[in-house]
Amino acid sequence: MNIPNILTLLRILLIPVFVGVFYLPWGWANELTTLVFALAAITDWFDGYLARRWNQTSAFGAFLDPVADKLIVAVALVFLVQITPTPWMAIPAAIIIGREITISALREWMAEIGQRAKVAVSMVGKIKTTAQMMALLMLLLAGSDHELLFGLPLYEIGFVSLYIAAILTLWSMIVYLQAAAPILLEENKKEEKKEKKMTKQ
Repeated sequence: MNIPNILTLLRILLIPVFVGVFYLPWGWANELTTLVFALAAITDWFDGYLARRWNQTSAFGAFLDPVADKLIVAVALVFLVQITPTPWMAIPAAIIIGREITISALREWMAEIGQRAKVAVSMVGKIKTTAQMMALLMLLLAGSDHELLFGLPLYEIGFVSLYIAAILTLWSMIVYLQAAAPILLEENKKEEKKEKKMTKQ
C-alpha cells in the first residue's frame, strides 16, 4: 500500500461523504458538495502523478484508479439529473455513463486475451476527462438555483461543457473501438474455426 493507492482509496471513501453532503438541508450545501467533488478530482490528478514520479505504479492501482473515477462521476451525473430532471440533462449523463460501462467491459475482455495495452488511455480520453470534470464542478456549484460566480453564468457554461464532454466521450469510445476492432475480428475468426473443427469431429 503506497501513497498513490491511498489517495485512490480516499477518493472512493469520499463518495458516501459526497452523497451525504449533497442532501444536507443547508443553503450552502451545493458549495460543500462541489468542494468534496473538487477534492476527489485533485486526488485523481495527484495519485497518477505521484505513481509515475515515484515509480510506484501497481496492478492494484491500475485497477482501482479508473474504478474510483467512474464511481464518483456516475454519482455526480445522477445528482445533476435529479437537480435538472429534463431530457437535455439526462442525454449527456446517459452517454457518459453508457460509454464508461462499454469501455470497462472492452478493457476487461482485452485484458483476458492479453491485449489490454491496445485500449490504453488516449489523449482524447484525457481531454474528455478534463472537460467532464470542469463541467461537473460548474454544474454542481451552480446548483438548482443556477447561481452566478463573479457574474459568470455557471450553469450555462457547465451545461455546454457537459455536452462537449459527451461528444468527446463518444469520440474517445470510437477511438478505443477502432483500436480493438482488428483483435475482435481476429478472435471471432478463431472461434469460428474452432466451432467448424468441433462440428467436423
